[in-house]
Amino acid sequence: MIDYPVLLTKFQALLKENALKFTKQRELVLKFLYNNVGHYTPEDIYTLLKEENPDINIGIATVYRTLALLEGEHIASSISFGAQGKKYELGLKKHHDHLICTKCGEIIEFFDDLIEERQEAIAKKFNFKMTDHTMKIVGLCENCQQ
Repeated sequence: MIDYPVLLTKFQALLKENALKFTKQRELVLKFLYNNVGHYTPEDIYTLLKEENPDINIGIATVYRTLALLEGEHIASSISFGAQGKKYELGLKKHHDHLICTKCGEIIEFFDDLIEERQEAIAKKFNFKMTDHTMKIVGLCENCQQ
């Protein structure tokens, strides 16, 4: 994975390209994703940042805008939960897919070579140039099946 100082430099350049100021609040959102494994709603990130940094004034709108900017540059990625919104993670990790429990919301990451090969074969069969893909399998986790 990319080192944080390199990521921070890339983020600062991205802000400049978009005529946005580099602020501690925006950096906190980036640093949160970098330092935390898992999938978080913007509200989760906002709440945790406020708890960890009570002296810094950060708004929920800043969190949303920063996540959108990071996602647009593939620094962050999200999984959509329809009306329930999105959950975000650092987008610079090795490719993986997701199993999502519809009852408790647990997200399990996995990678399967055979699935990857089949997707490439299907794209080739239809003369389709695949540039990216996401896979989420929705159902009930082991605990919620009980």
